[in-house]
Amino acid sequence: MMIQNRFFPATGMPDRDWWHALWPSPDDIIAALRIKRGMTVVDLGCGYGYFTAALSRRVGPGRVIGFDLDSVLLEQAKATCAGMTNCDWLLGDAMALSRLLDAPVDYVLIANTFHGVPNKSALANEVATALKPDGQFAVVNWHPLPREQTTVLNQPRGPSTELRMSSEQTRAVVEPAGFTLETLIELPPYHYATIFVRANEC
Repeated sequence: MMIQNRFFPATGMPDRDWWHALWPSPDDIIAALRIKRGMTVVDLGCGYGYFTAALSRRVGPGRVIGFDLDSVLLEQAKATCAGMTNCDWLLGDAMALSRLLDAPVDYVLIANTFHGVPNKSALANEVATALKPDGQFAVVNWHPLPREQTTVLNQPRGPSTELRMSSEQTRAVVEPAGFTLETLIELPPYHYATIFVRANEC
Protein backbone atom coordinates (compact mmCIF):
# COMPACT_ATOMS: atom_id res chain seq x y z
CA MET A 1 0.00 0.00 0.00
CA MET A 2 1.32 3.41 -0.94
CA ILE A 3 1.15 6.30 1.48
CA GLN A 4 0.30 9.64 -0.13
CA ASN A 5 2.96 11.59 1.75
CA ARG A 6 5.68 9.49 0.14
CA PHE A 7 5.01 11.33 -3.11
CA PHE A 8 7.23 14.37 -3.55
CA PRO A 9 5.27 17.64 -3.27
CA ALA A 10 4.55 19.72 -6.38
CA THR A 11 5.85 17.04 -8.74
CA GLY A 12 2.64 15.75 -10.30
CA MET A 13 2.77 14.97 -14.01
CA PRO A 14 1.21 17.68 -16.20
CA ASP A 15 -0.93 16.79 -19.17
CA ARG A 16 0.93 15.74 -22.28
CA ASP A 17 -0.17 18.71 -24.39
CA TRP A 18 1.80 21.30 -22.51
CA TRP A 19 4.77 19.01 -22.02
CA HIS A 20 5.00 18.69 -25.81
CA ALA A 21 4.54 22.44 -26.18
CA LEU A 22 7.40 23.08 -23.76
CA TRP A 23 9.78 20.48 -25.20
CA PRO A 24 8.53 19.26 -28.59
CA SER A 25 11.58 17.03 -29.08
CA PRO A 26 12.44 14.95 -26.01
CA ASP A 27 15.14 13.22 -28.05
CA ASP A 28 17.00 16.53 -28.35
CA ILE A 29 16.81 17.03 -24.58
CA ILE A 30 18.20 13.56 -23.92
CA ALA A 31 21.00 14.10 -26.45
CA ALA A 32 21.94 17.35 -24.69
CA LEU A 33 22.30 15.45 -21.40
CA ARG A 34 25.31 13.50 -22.72
CA ILE A 35 23.68 10.09 -22.45
CA LYS A 36 25.57 7.60 -24.58
CA ARG A 37 24.71 4.49 -26.51
CA GLY A 38 25.11 1.33 -24.43
CA MET A 39 24.55 2.99 -21.04
CA THR A 40 22.26 1.68 -18.32
CA VAL A 41 20.11 4.66 -17.30
CA VAL A 42 17.52 5.10 -14.56
CA ASP A 43 14.70 7.51 -15.34
CA LEU A 44 13.93 8.36 -11.72
CA GLY A 45 10.34 9.49 -11.38
CA CYS A 46 9.63 8.53 -14.97
CA GLY A 47 5.97 9.53 -14.88
CA TYR A 48 4.17 8.48 -18.04
CA GLY A 49 7.42 7.93 -19.92
CA TYR A 50 7.93 11.18 -21.84
CA PHE A 51 11.69 10.95 -21.46
CA THR A 52 11.85 7.17 -20.99
CA ALA A 53 11.03 6.51 -24.62
CA ALA A 54 13.66 9.01 -25.76
CA LEU A 55 16.18 7.37 -23.43
CA SER A 56 15.38 4.00 -24.94
CA ARG A 57 16.10 5.27 -28.42
CA ARG A 58 19.30 6.95 -27.25
CA VAL A 59 20.94 4.03 -25.43
CA GLY A 60 20.17 1.45 -28.13
CA PRO A 61 21.69 -1.82 -26.90
CA GLY A 62 21.90 -0.38 -23.40
CA ARG A 63 19.15 -0.50 -20.80
CA VAL A 64 16.61 1.98 -19.46
CA ILE A 65 14.93 1.50 -16.09
CA GLY A 66 11.75 3.48 -15.61
CA PHE A 67 11.33 4.04 -11.87
CA ASP A 68 8.30 5.56 -10.19
CA LEU A 69 6.29 5.36 -6.98
CA ASP A 70 2.96 5.77 -8.80
CA SER A 71 1.77 2.45 -10.23
CA VAL A 72 -0.75 4.13 -12.55
CA LEU A 73 1.89 6.36 -14.11
CA LEU A 74 4.27 3.42 -14.42
CA GLU A 75 1.66 1.50 -16.41
CA GLN A 76 1.26 4.54 -18.66
CA ALA A 77 5.03 4.66 -19.15
CA LYS A 78 5.02 1.02 -20.15
CA ALA A 79 2.36 1.82 -22.75
CA THR A 80 4.38 4.79 -24.02
CA CYS A 81 7.38 2.49 -24.48
CA ALA A 82 5.47 -0.48 -25.88
CA GLY A 83 7.68 -2.52 -28.19
CA MET A 84 10.92 -1.08 -26.83
CA THR A 85 12.84 -4.14 -25.71
CA ASN A 86 15.54 -2.33 -23.72
CA CYS A 87 13.16 -0.97 -21.04
CA ASP A 88 12.64 -2.40 -17.57
CA TRP A 89 10.35 -1.07 -14.86
CA LEU A 90 10.57 -0.63 -11.11
CA LEU A 91 7.82 0.43 -8.76
CA GLY A 92 9.20 1.84 -5.54
CA ASP A 93 10.40 4.66 -3.33
CA ALA A 94 13.29 6.72 -4.70
CA MET A 95 14.89 6.61 -1.26
CA ALA A 96 15.34 2.86 -1.74
CA LEU A 97 16.72 3.09 -5.27
CA SER A 98 20.06 1.35 -4.66
CA ARG A 99 18.38 -1.54 -2.84
CA LEU A 100 15.82 -2.09 -5.59
CA LEU A 101 18.27 -2.12 -8.50
CA ASP A 102 19.94 -5.41 -9.37
CA ALA A 103 23.31 -3.71 -10.07
CA PRO A 104 24.87 -0.22 -10.10
CA VAL A 105 24.05 1.87 -13.16
CA ASP A 106 25.85 4.34 -15.41
CA TYR A 107 23.45 7.25 -15.21
CA VAL A 108 20.51 8.51 -13.17
CA LEU A 109 18.20 11.21 -14.54
CA ILE A 110 15.70 13.09 -12.39
CA ALA A 111 13.68 15.65 -14.33
CA ASN A 112 11.30 18.22 -12.86
CA THR A 113 11.06 16.44 -9.52
CA PHE A 114 14.11 17.36 -7.43
CA HIS A 115 12.57 20.62 -6.24
CA GLY A 116 9.88 18.65 -4.37
CA VAL A 117 12.14 16.14 -2.63
CA PRO A 118 11.82 16.69 1.15
CA ASN A 119 15.34 15.44 1.92
CA LYS A 120 17.42 16.26 -1.12
CA SER A 121 20.72 15.37 0.56
CA ALA A 122 19.44 11.88 1.40
CA LEU A 123 18.31 11.35 -2.18
CA ALA A 124 21.68 12.50 -3.53
CA ASN A 125 23.38 9.97 -1.25
CA GLU A 126 21.02 7.25 -2.43
CA VAL A 127 21.74 8.04 -6.06
CA ALA A 128 25.49 7.94 -5.37
CA THR A 129 25.09 4.46 -3.92
CA ALA A 130 23.13 3.37 -7.00
CA LEU A 131 25.78 4.55 -9.46
CA LYS A 132 28.96 2.94 -10.70
CA PRO A 133 32.22 4.78 -10.00
CA ASP A 134 32.33 7.72 -12.41
CA GLY A 135 28.57 7.33 -12.97
CA GLN A 136 26.58 10.45 -13.77
CA PHE A 137 23.62 12.09 -12.07
CA ALA A 138 21.59 14.65 -14.03
CA VAL A 139 19.12 16.99 -12.36
CA VAL A 140 16.77 18.91 -14.65
CA ASN A 141 15.22 21.85 -12.81
CA TRP A 142 13.15 24.93 -13.51
CA HIS A 143 15.15 28.14 -13.30
CA PRO A 144 14.25 30.16 -10.18
CA LEU A 145 12.01 32.55 -12.09
CA PRO A 146 8.67 33.77 -10.75
CA ARG A 147 6.03 31.23 -11.72
CA GLU A 148 3.95 33.83 -13.51
CA GLN A 149 6.87 34.29 -15.95
CA THR A 150 7.10 30.62 -16.95
CA THR A 151 4.09 30.25 -19.17
CA VAL A 152 3.21 27.29 -21.37
CA LEU A 153 0.16 27.48 -23.65
CA ASN A 154 -0.54 30.89 -22.14
CA GLN A 155 -0.74 29.67 -18.55
CA PRO A 156 1.80 29.87 -15.69
CA ARG A 157 3.35 26.44 -15.23
CA GLY A 158 5.83 24.65 -13.03
CA PRO A 159 6.32 24.53 -9.27
CA SER A 160 5.63 27.47 -7.02
CA THR A 161 8.28 30.18 -7.06
CA GLU A 162 9.54 29.36 -3.56
CA LEU A 163 10.27 25.72 -4.46
CA ARG A 164 12.48 26.53 -7.43
CA MET A 165 16.23 26.05 -7.12
CA SER A 166 19.13 27.77 -8.78
CA SER A 167 21.95 25.68 -10.21
CA GLU A 168 24.10 26.84 -7.30
CA GLN A 169 21.54 25.58 -4.80
CA THR A 170 21.33 22.25 -6.60
CA ARG A 171 25.10 21.94 -6.59
CA ALA A 172 25.29 22.76 -2.87
CA VAL A 173 22.92 19.91 -2.06
CA VAL A 174 24.29 17.26 -4.44
CA GLU A 175 28.07 17.65 -4.27
CA PRO A 176 28.44 16.69 -0.56
CA ALA A 177 27.11 13.23 -1.47
CA GLY A 178 30.33 12.57 -3.36
CA PHE A 179 29.64 14.26 -6.67
CA THR A 180 31.51 16.80 -8.77
CA LEU A 181 29.71 19.08 -11.19
CA GLU A 182 30.68 18.06 -14.71
CA THR A 183 28.63 20.55 -16.70
CA LEU A 184 25.71 22.95 -16.60
CA ILE A 185 23.42 22.90 -19.63
CA GLU A 186 20.69 25.37 -20.56
CA LEU A 187 17.41 23.79 -21.64
CA PRO A 188 15.29 26.63 -23.02
CA PRO A 189 12.94 28.17 -22.39
CA TYR A 190 12.82 27.72 -18.59
CA HIS A 191 15.09 24.86 -17.47
CA TYR A 192 18.69 23.93 -16.83
CA ALA A 193 20.43 20.62 -16.22
CA THR A 194 23.28 20.02 -13.83
CA ILE A 195 25.26 16.89 -14.63
CA PHE A 196 27.37 15.49 -11.81
CA VAL A 197 29.99 12.73 -11.76
CA ARG A 198 30.25 10.30 -8.86
CA ALA A 199 33.64 10.11 -7.20
CA ASN A 200 35.42 6.75 -7.26
CA GLU A 201 35.66 6.59 -3.48
CA CYS A 202 31.88 6.83 -2.85
